[in-house]
Amino acid sequence: MTRTLLLHDADAAVAGIEDGSTILVGGFGLAGMPFDLIDALIRQGAADLTIVSNNAGNGAVGLAALLQAGRVRKVICSFPRQSDSYVFDELYLSGRVDLEVVPQGTLAERMRAAGAGIGGFFCPTGVGTPLAEGKESRMIDGREYLLELPIHGDVALIAAHRADAMGNLVYRKTARNFGPVMATAATTTIVQVTEVVPAGTLDPESIITPSIFVDRMVQVRPRHYLVAGAR
Repeated sequence: MTRTLLLHDADAAVAGIEDGSTILVGGFGLAGMPFDLIDALIRQGAADLTIVSNNAGNGAVGLAALLQAGRVRKVICSFPRQSDSYVFDELYLSGRVDLEVVPQGTLAERMRAAGAGIGGFFCPTGVGTPLAEGKESRMIDGREYLLELPIHGDVALIAAHRADAMGNLVYRKTARNFGPVMATAATTTIVQVTEVVPAGTLDPESIITPSIFVDRMVQVRPRHYLVAGAR
């Protein structure tokens, strides 16, 4: 028995996302970015969002488009600025969006901790930097560590390459990135996939995200974007 719901379009998939939600958005730059779900979220209208992602948007598509629409209150990410992050740059420098920088490995582990039911963990990354401010520290075997707390999402928006009808997911190469940990860390996980196959078709040993972590799913056409270096 599965609770995954295969929906007919992305708009139906994001229906009901509330203002003020914390949304985990998959992607490493543009690789694995759930473009169709983000576009649908813009149409849906939810605002005052906290976005958790590796980056803070590229060019004017995907996450950058959500930021440009004025729907985001805060971004939690590891790599906010790059050559084509002009949307985020303008919003942040003008004080219209807040930022919390989290080292990349710590970001992944904080979400993994949320999915695993771990209340926190000690990590040496960030010791002696401004990222340590306000955090509990502890000496363990002669080395200083910081207490990091889990990141829970109200919703996760992720992209997968293939799914079966039950919602078991397979990713494509580096597009996998944060998808698996985000799927476990959110109350509701919504997935866009490019192909849906009958249950039992996927090799069980190849399944990365089991259907128990997937709540809604929509099949979309593949979309290809080039990273824009300038406006």
